[in-house]
Amino acid sequence: MSDSSTLPPARLRPEAELARDALSAPVLARAARLARWAGPGTRVDAGGGLVEEQLPAAAEQLGLSGDDAAAYASEAWRIAVDTGLVEITDEEAGTVAAGEDLALLTGGSPQDVLGVWLTALEAVLADASVPDLDDLVDAMAEGGEVDLSSIDWDPDAEFEFLDGVLGNLYLLTVGEEGPGEAPVPLPALAASVIVPSDMGEPSNEVLEQVSDAMMRLDDQFRLLEPVGLVEYQPVDEALMADADEEPAAPVDEADVTRYGMVRLTPLGLYGLRARLLDAGFEAPAVGDLADKGADALLDGTAPFPPAAAHAETELWLAGRSPLDAARELLAAARGSDTGAPLRRLRCQQALSLVGAEAEPALREVLDDAELGGLARVWLTEHGARDVPAPPQEMVFWLTIDTVAAQLAAEGNSEELRALVEGLARQHSGFFDTVWRVEHPATPDVLEAMGRLHPDKKVAKEARKAAFKARSQQGG
Repeated sequence: MSDSSTLPPARLRPEAELARDALSAPVLARAARLARWAGPGTRVDAGGGLVEEQLPAAAEQLGLSGDDAAAYASEAWRIAVDTGLVEITDEEAGTVAAGEDLALLTGGSPQDVLGVWLTALEAVLADASVPDLDDLVDAMAEGGEVDLSSIDWDPDAEFEFLDGVLGNLYLLTVGEEGPGEAPVPLPALAASVIVPSDMGEPSNEVLEQVSDAMMRLDDQFRLLEPVGLVEYQPVDEALMADADEEPAAPVDEADVTRYGMVRLTPLGLYGLRARLLDAGFEAPAVGDLADKGADALLDGTAPFPPAAAHAETELWLAGRSPLDAARELLAAARGSDTGAPLRRLRCQQALSLVGAEAEPALREVLDDAELGGLARVWLTEHGARDVPAPPQEMVFWLTIDTVAAQLAAEGNSEELRALVEGLARQHSGFFDTVWRVEHPATPDVLEAMGRLHPDKKVAKEARKAAFKARSQQGG
């Protein structure tokens, strides 16, 4: 992902709901519980971790038991320190006190709570990029140094890999062509960062890399689930058994869920968007434009997928009267710049959501060269009476404007190809007339029609008309 590109808009839950999810996430809930448990007798070591003899009491406070209880308690304490829920008051004595941020979890705003959770998320993400502790211990060289090359671990590359995976999971979640809130198969997610986009059939070497990536991600998503970032169904352990071992039960080889399934939670979507914004990406959210002007709405939704643009527009309209909204939209739709046709298309789509109360605004622009055509379309669709027929030059201008907007929105799509074929078929002598239309996009639209029309004769007529239009405009 390029940090200069605009990502599809995310549909976020209300912050109050997300804050409740953050407070109930096991990682933050345990950290908060230990922060409240800590007292004058609590002692930490030089690294800020609980001293070993206090780990059993901490585990008991968290209701943990078993071989891993002390490790989980130690992790919860470290998160409490990292998030500011606990502060070390005297490093030499190893004493602690409740941190200022602990009060935010009960008395702060939803945004305060989410800020604490984001800090916890960063700590867990850092942990997820570290190899298994046993591997690190085995890799300890004499003198206490860790030989990273012996475990084939590059910290920067590992963090970049996880970042890339999470970025793709975000795109799949917010994109209209993706699964949305449905879980994503782990093999597909691993392949998205391993297999080159221009590769046809992956080689055995690439497939092996995908398999290795799946195993790494399986470990990482197990760590990320307790912080509330994802919901994760782990890889079936039978798949990781030795080939000569008999599976405990019959398995369905075609069941893709056995290879792991992951989806972003609503809280996770919020968290990844916050990280993307911090990294410099344009990562909009539906509702960002609700309090902005119509110009910001039309320009801002220009790159949005249709459903997201519709949702954003509905929120914008909700804060305005239909008549005021229509007048503001029409004023913002004017212009001869390259983005103007798409603005007018978004304006037309927005006006389709406005009721009959907006009629006066549409009648006010009937004689406007840029808006008169779309005003007539709206009035006719809403059953208005006495709608004057448009002059021929307005019809052709609107045709060019519409095709230019579709080109900007969709490129050379099948829908646009069908529109081009229909225009050439319905209007005899279309190209003899349309090249004279005084619209900045006329040459480009005619060139596109020549490129898209399947009939060679018609395509040639379009190209000739494009040449005439460009010559007329001095191009």
